[in-house]
Amino acid sequence: MTSEGLSRQECAVTVLGGPTAVIDMGGLRLVSDPTFDEPGPHGYLTKTAGPAVGESALGPVDVVLVSHDQHPDNLDERGRTFAEAAPLVVSGPLGAARLGERAVGLLPWTSRSLPRPDGGGDLTVLAVPAVHGPEDGQRDADGNVNCEVTGFVLSGRGLPTVYLSGDNASIRTVAEVSRRVPAIDAALLHAGAARVPAKFDGRPLSMDSRRTAAAAAVLGAKVVVPAHYDGWTHFSEGLEDIEVAFREAGLSSVLRVAPHGSWVTLRP
Repeated sequence: MTSEGLSRQECAVTVLGGPTAVIDMGGLRLVSDPTFDEPGPHGYLTKTAGPAVGESALGPVDVVLVSHDQHPDNLDERGRTFAEAAPLVVSGPLGAARLGERAVGLLPWTSRSLPRPDGGGDLTVLAVPAVHGPEDGQRDADGNVNCEVTGFVLSGRGLPTVYLSGDNASIRTVAEVSRRVPAIDAALLHAGAARVPAKFDGRPLSMDSRRTAAAAAVLGAKVVVPAHYDGWTHFSEGLEDIEVAFREAGLSSVLRVAPHGSWVTLRP
C-alpha cells in the first residue's frame, strides 16, 4: 500500500483491489465500493490483501458509490468511515438509510445529476438493477436475491457512458441495462465468481469469467475493466481466468488490465 497521492485524470479509472475503484470524470472524483481495511477476517469472509492506494492518498472525493453496504468485501469498516465522511454517497434506498445523512438512495432507473467542475454541464448517475446471486435464488422480503445491490451508469455531455455492474451475477440484467442504455462505451465489471458455501449451494454470487466476457459482448463496450476478482478468499476465479475467457470469446481487444493503482482511460 502506498501513501503517495493519486493524480487527477481527465477521464479514467483505477482499480485499487477487490471491488474498489476510483473514477475521474468531468472534473469529479468518484470512488466505488470503498474497502480500505488491512487483511484479516471479517466475520465469515477473509480479506487477503489491502488496497494498492490508501484512502488518505485519494485527496478530495466528490461522490462515493456503494453498490451495497451489507457485505464487508464491498464496504469494510474503514470503507464505511470513508463513505460517511464524503460530501455525497449514492446507493440503493435501503443502503442509503444506513449510510448517514449525506446518502441518497436511488431506485433502479432513477438518477441524480451532479454539477461538473469542468464546465461541461452535469454528470448523471443512473441507478440500474443488479442480482447478487443466481436468477432462481430465493428472494427476500424486498424482492432481492441475497440483498439489495445497485449498479450505476455514469454519463454526461462529451464524456463516455460508463457502466458499473456492482455485484451482479445476471446476464439477463446486463441485457436489460444494454437495452435501456444502448450506447455504453466502457464498463467496470465485478467478476471473481464469489462463492459462499452456505448461500445458493455455493453457486456464484458475482459473475464468473465467462459470464463477464458474455456481459462485455452484450454491452458492446469498447473498454472493459475487471474488478472484484482478488483480495478475498471467497473469490473463486482470478485475473488469469478472466483473460482466458476474453481470449476464448475473441474479446481480448476490449479488456483493459493494469496494476492496481494504475490508471486506465475510459475513452474508447
